[in-house]
Amino acid sequence: MRRVAVAAGWWIGLLVLALTPAANADDLGDFGDEYWDVIETTSIKELMALDGIARFEDNAPLWDYHDDALQKKVDRALAELGLDDEAGKKQLSVALIDLSDSDAPRVASVNGDVMMYAASLPKIAVLLAAFEKIAQGKMTLDPDTEYRLTRMIKASSNRYATEMMHAVGKEYIARVLLSPRYRLYDPEHNGGLWVGKDYAKAGLWRRDPLHNLSHGATAMQVARFYYLLVTDNLVTPEHCQKMREILADSELDHKFVRALRRIDPDAAVSRKSGSWSTFHSDSVLVERDGHHYIAVVLSNNAKGSHWLGRIITKLDALLDRNAAAAGVQSVGANQVVR
Repeated sequence: MRRVAVAAGWWIGLLVLALTPAANADDLGDFGDEYWDVIETTSIKELMALDGIARFEDNAPLWDYHDDALQKKVDRALAELGLDDEAGKKQLSVALIDLSDSDAPRVASVNGDVMMYAASLPKIAVLLAAFEKIAQGKMTLDPDTEYRLTRMIKASSNRYATEMMHAVGKEYIARVLLSPRYRLYDPEHNGGLWVGKDYAKAGLWRRDPLHNLSHGATAMQVARFYYLLVTDNLVTPEHCQKMREILADSELDHKFVRALRRIDPDAAVSRKSGSWSTFHSDSVLVERDGHHYIAVVLSNNAKGSHWLGRIITKLDALLDRNAAAAGVQSVGANQVVR
């Protein structure tokens, strides 16, 4: 019972920390007397109390499906690409989820719980929170809202991402990520998805409480987002279908998408990527030629954007028996990637 109380206290403490502006944070702007004390929100208090007594079911327990054979293949692939040293320095995070059997996925990861700045990739959290609000009847999926959500994802529009963050509310986005239903930001796994600032020079609300990142992610939590999506466990099955439509057919022909279009132009790909400074990331849900998988790569290296196409080519081949038997030519290391 004491362990349960401690666990519940830790979660509530984190929520208060995450949703309460820091008094000495000089870049937060003037919040006046505003104070977001999540404990005073009855619905969240009840969820936390219930979760402490009987933990909510995790519909994406990917850590439980670690596959040693797949892990060895992923480790070998990174070594063959000459990226094992970078992985060892935690400049590179990878998650690969084989969905051949979605009820029993095979999971491999390298630095899967290492949280990094992820630029535009966490816009998927804004997408999820928007559909949560739509499902609750607090927002309407009218043509204008759908257009802004679509441009935010397909074209990675910072303008529309910021507009949607204001419409949904940054505090609300945090509540969704921290909620026991999703746990897409979870202290037990070193954080995860976080969006605490506009996609603009100003507009900081709150950095994540573990790593002080304004837009952050871990490879495993991004993989969990896609797994919850493909198993219809985000919001409702109908909303999952709509989110998949928005995530499909990226307008940005680079990184994972460029490589996958060369491998199989007919592949069905749901995708969100991000880049800023030395931080480069990409994430996909892929269905093609009889195999189905999730792949996520985060990097913190000036050469990171050049790695992504080569990595996804290798990962795709690991799950494609025909390609593995015939041999697959990687995207060149010197290829210019925007």
